[in-house]
Amino acid sequence: MTYFTFPNAPPLPEAEKLRGEVRAFLAEELRNVPAHVRAASWSGFDAQFSRRMGERGWIGMTWPKQYGGHERSSLERYVVLEEMLAAGAPVAAHWIADRQSGPLLLRFGTEEQRQSVLPKIAAGELFCCIGMSEPDSGSDLAAVRTRAEPVDGGFRVNGTKLWTTYGHRAHYMLLFCRTSGGPADRHKGTSQLLVDLTLPGITIRPIADLSGAKHFNEVVFENVFVPGSALIGEEGNGWHQVTSELAYERSGPERFLSSFVLFAELIRVLQRNPSDHATIAVGRLISHFVVLRQLSRGVAWLLQNGENPALEAAVVKDLGALVEQEMPDVVRSLVEIEPGSEQTRELARTLYYIVQAAPSFSLRGGTREILRGIIARGLGLR
Repeated sequence: MTYFTFPNAPPLPEAEKLRGEVRAFLAEELRNVPAHVRAASWSGFDAQFSRRMGERGWIGMTWPKQYGGHERSSLERYVVLEEMLAAGAPVAAHWIADRQSGPLLLRFGTEEQRQSVLPKIAAGELFCCIGMSEPDSGSDLAAVRTRAEPVDGGFRVNGTKLWTTYGHRAHYMLLFCRTSGGPADRHKGTSQLLVDLTLPGITIRPIADLSGAKHFNEVVFENVFVPGSALIGEEGNGWHQVTSELAYERSGPERFLSSFVLFAELIRVLQRNPSDHATIAVGRLISHFVVLRQLSRGVAWLLQNGENPALEAAVVKDLGALVEQEMPDVVRSLVEIEPGSEQTRELARTLYYIVQAAPSFSLRGGTREILRGIIARGLGLR
């Protein structure tokens, strides 16, 4: 049986000093941005904002300096992330590259890939997207059908990727594909490629979500030649690499702070008319946030120590999605939002956005069913 480990991450004075710097920066950057806009946060794309973060050394914080990083701790990086999300900063441009693409290249990439890509990511100038999900396969990543056939000098890629966040504005995709065998092989014969999205034969089509936003995309590869230098790690080792990448994707504070701007707006409204019922409901939510933060910081500590906390990350992601998706119902149970009311207008607009976004919270990064299967396996139940 596998046991879960959530260590108690130690306090770090440098991180708390950094927190003050980040808050001052955000107070200036977001001073005129209303809550309903800030609620988008990690779907909010602002390339100039990402460059300003890069100038301050807040992207690629834990990476070696030789690749444009700053060699700071995972807990310092965690502070920047949670402050950005709690305030509702537009982090989508650099988000994926900083969170998982960069760390993956540091671990498995070639020296050429690291030197050419990582410094630009850290500067907030180069953006990445994830090429994992496909049509008809749901969250069954091992059912990947996009094929990269080895040819002279590289690979010939054909297939389709789906739900590719900001693929239309990214410079590179980290493509998970099959380089040998067939779907029956499941985990064998898969690889990862660092694909320049300007290559001929790539078509990117937008997909509108429930709110009408078009940050999702369908990316189609038709006989796309990708040079052999794009191979990440070892050919055929894609499954091991991509599952280690998911630990970065599933464990961060974004897994329970996606609706935090709505929570903050709720508190602002409730302060005008407090009640025992509201105090109990808010206290319950705060207790969830405290526990989730403790678990998530524990995963950050494991990552800093070179471990692969894939199981722990699945727990954080699943529990966090439950709290995030509960938030709109809590708001509606505590506040009667009246049309035209000045006091609740911004709360209503923020609630409107989160209600539309909330169904995706238990889909992105792995569906609830997939995550609970991983957790059950970790507990020896399947």
